[in-house]
Amino acid sequence: MSISVIVCAAGQGSRAEFANNKLFQIVQGEQVLTKTLRAFDLPCIDEIVVAYSLRDQAEIEKICAPFSKIKLVQGGCTRTETVQNALQAVTGEIVLIHDGARPFVSQRIIENCIQSVKTFGSGICAIPATDTIAQANTDKEIIAVPDRKTLYQIQTPQGFYTKDIARAYALASERATGKTYTDDSSVYAEFIAPPKLCDGEKENVKLTYATDFKSLASVERIGFGVDTHAFGKKQNYITLCGVQIPSETGLIAHSDGDVAIHAVMDGMLSAVGLRDIGFYFPDTDEKWRNADSMKMLLEVKELVKQEGYQVKNLSIAIQAEKPKLAKYIPDMKKSVALALEIDERAVGITAGTNEKLGYVGEGKGITVYAYVLLTI
Repeated sequence: MSISVIVCAAGQGSRAEFANNKLFQIVQGEQVLTKTLRAFDLPCIDEIVVAYSLRDQAEIEKICAPFSKIKLVQGGCTRTETVQNALQAVTGEIVLIHDGARPFVSQRIIENCIQSVKTFGSGICAIPATDTIAQANTDKEIIAVPDRKTLYQIQTPQGFYTKDIARAYALASERATGKTYTDDSSVYAEFIAPPKLCDGEKENVKLTYATDFKSLASVERIGFGVDTHAFGKKQNYITLCGVQIPSETGLIAHSDGDVAIHAVMDGMLSAVGLRDIGFYFPDTDEKWRNADSMKMLLEVKELVKQEGYQVKNLSIAIQAEKPKLAKYIPDMKKSVALALEIDERAVGITAGTNEKLGYVGEGKGITVYAYVLLTI
């Protein structure tokens, strides 16, 4: 049987209080609607009908462009009108109707829904209620507490034979009772038959409020940076993480030679796929001669911010035979945390020797390794 999907994307999402359609928000690295469409881009799906509002047409056309099975249909002022409009464009014998704001729908749910339609005539994804549900009056007084064992949280997709759900919506429109339907199973139940539940998943949440996006928007990226500088500069200190540390000689560099911060910057840049610090702060540019690396770090932080990320935590491992660094580590942690606007506990700094081996062990230079974790 041919399978169609209706994705409802014509709503205003007013409860989320965003400046534009909540389906355009970024969640886990991509726009919500993109993620939803990708979930249905399966061999078993023959077409995806996306219902949009005129105000969002240009952006939705852009989002839909990479997908080959898309049909675009103008939605209505209500969800009921939107589904009615979309049903007129459906060609599949079975149709799944889905909220565009449920981007975490799995292939298992989709296949279960289709199978339920083939077996029972309908498939309404749902999960058992885990909280006690109370019915209250307008004064917020509890008047009934239904048995939780009989209660389910209804999700989408909701699947039907196309001819049946189209007939149900047509009857609802003809009778014009003014009744509000919050989902498709309610329309089907009133005009066709009791709909059949099928297994949903708790992960298949609907993004409704701004807090829903904040709790699910976390995308993490890991970056690794390494830098080495040799001793030999005529000065009596070195700079690590913005802290000046007494030393027999300084580190040779075009800037101030803060090898630790250079490693951190490279880690941050690599995590978001940008070029290394040599690209942004070339040693051929006099602007960066003896430059304060902590100010360079702030510029890198801004570059990372422009990509939508910020530092969550980092680990800095310093390999140095000299000078001894242990007593300076607390100040170094504080300096980095202040610059990156993160908790000091999110900054780990360790210092070790190289057991007299190699250029580090011979006291010729310092190498620093940095792992950086970024988040949205």
